[in-house]
Amino acid sequence: MREEFKPGTLIYPLPAVLVTCGSSPEEWNMLTIAWTGTVCTDPPMCYISVRKERHSHALISRTGEFVINLTTERLARATDWCGVRSGRDYDKFREMGLTPLAAKHVSAPLIAESPVAIECRVKQCIELGSHDMFLAEVVGVEVDADYIDSETGKFHLDKTGLLAYSHGAYYRLGEQLGTFGWSVRKRPAAKPAAQPAVKSAAKTSAKPTAKRAPKSAPKPVAKRRK
Repeated sequence: MREEFKPGTLIYPLPAVLVTCGSSPEEWNMLTIAWTGTVCTDPPMCYISVRKERHSHALISRTGEFVINLTTERLARATDWCGVRSGRDYDKFREMGLTPLAAKHVSAPLIAESPVAIECRVKQCIELGSHDMFLAEVVGVEVDADYIDSETGKFHLDKTGLLAYSHGAYYRLGEQLGTFGWSVRKRPAAKPAAQPAVKSAAKTSAKPTAKRAPKSAPKPVAKRRK
C-alpha cells in the first residue's frame, strides 16, 4: 500500500557542502548548501541553489565566483551552524575555528579542513522561485594530499568520512556495495579442478620377472660294448 504526498523535494540523500564566497578576507563567508550537484562532464559544470535573502546570494551575484567545499564527519557541527546563522552577523570562519585558504583561480577562499575544494565561476543565474540557481563552470579542484596514495597516486575519497544530508538529518556515508559497472562485469572463469597425478604405467604395470630354474647337469653317455 502506498500513500500520495504533495509535490515536494524528496530527492535524498544529497551532499551537504560548505560554499565559500566573497572577494576579500573582510567579506569572506560560508553558507551551507544541499541543493547542489553536477550538470555536465565536459566542460565540467555544477550548480548551487541559493535563496535571494541569503547574505551570500549578493556576494556570489556580484563576484560571479564561489567554492564548493565537501564536508566530513568532523565538519558536521560547522555544516549545520553555517546553515542557520548569517554572515551578516558573524565571522563564520572565526566562530567555527576553520581556516580560509586563498584559491588559485577565484577570489573566494577554500576551507583548509575540507578534503575537496571545487572552484567555480558562474556562467548563468536562473531565477526559479524560492531559490536562484547559479550554474557554474569548474575552473579548479584542490584535494587534501593526506588522502593520496604515494605509490599509486590514487585519491581515496572514501576514507575522508564524507557527510550526507537526508530529509532534515546529517549522516556519515556507510558501507560500499559495489563500484561503477560491477553489475554487468564478467566474472573470471573458474579454474579447472586439479587432476590427481597418474603414476607411470611402466611403474604400475611392471611385474617381477620370474627367475629361471637352473639348468640340470648333462647325463654321462653310456659306452657301447664291442
